Amino acid sequence: MVTKVIVVCVLAVLLCGQYTEGVNIISKAQWGGRAPTYRVALGNYLNYAIIHHTAGAYCETFAACSQQMRNVQSYHMDSLGWPDIGYNFLIGGDGNVYEGRGWNSMGAHAAEWNSWSIGISFMGNYNYDTLEPNMISAAKELLQDAVNRGQLSSGYVLYGHRQVSATECPGTHIWNEIRSWTHWSA
Repeated sequence: MVTKVIVVCVLAVLLCGQYTEGVNIISKAQWGGRAPTYRVALGNYLNYAIIHHTAGAYCETFAACSQQMRNVQSYHMDSLGWPDIGYNFLIGGDGNVYEGRGWNSMGAHAAEWNSWSIGISFMGNYNYDTLEPNMISAAKELLQDAVNRGQLSSGYVLYGHRQVSATECPGTHIWNEIRSWTHWSA
């Protein structure tokens, strides 16, 4: 019986990504991402999580979200000259969390805040697109997983990108949503 459980768990990870604390993380290899040109380590027990939107295309399926991830990575690496996609994680309309820079890697998502924060972006333009319940759940589960892993301190502060930079990001619909979340701060 134990062998069957182990086999099922291994197959779930191989087919669906890194499954932790209810969060299905689609690895960079699974969505067809490129390796970074270099990486800067990010410390543990960060005090901030910053929420973004890509302001690009919305996606609803694994195939469409994987393509959108490749598009965002190509823009960040090829056009902006960054070593990798700027965000630590992105969330698609399919409710999956997609690995960007991942855990313990400093992002390029909020200028002076990158060293002290984890960056989470929703794929789409949330001045127009609306969040689905599965996306909200995925984001909250990812944040809790970050606390459980020691990536975020339990008393972390949640900001929308517009709170730390002159931008409309994360879009009106996300902005209205996150202001009701427990760790959000004005």
